[in-house]
Amino acid sequence: MATAYKVLGQSAPSATTATTAYTVPSLKYAVVSTITVANRATGAATYRISIRPNGDAQANQHYIAYDASVPGNDTIALTLGLTADAADVFTVYASTGDLSFGVFGSEIDQ
Repeated sequence: MATAYKVLGQSAPSATTATTAYTVPSLKYAVVSTITVANRATGAATYRISIRPNGDAQANQHYIAYDASVPGNDTIALTLGLTADAADVFTVYASTGDLSFGVFGSEIDQ
């Protein structure tokens, strides 16, 4: 099984809009080592991150962060080691349009 270490996804979503940051491709597994949240503005903002198995509709049990705060001009790095299967979706949401998300890890052939 081949493994590719890479930037899995990046997103700068519009304010208050749930946005897909990364979807595990078919015939792949993924290990998401780190998710970063960068606040490009001077004021604090909040964010949400969820993992939707097989692209399920968003539900409360999918959140790994909910209305967590990131200070102005700062970055939060969540080093988690999350495992995901094909079609799992990483969704991000920001209280303002000034947040950038990065999803880093590896894809593994099934």
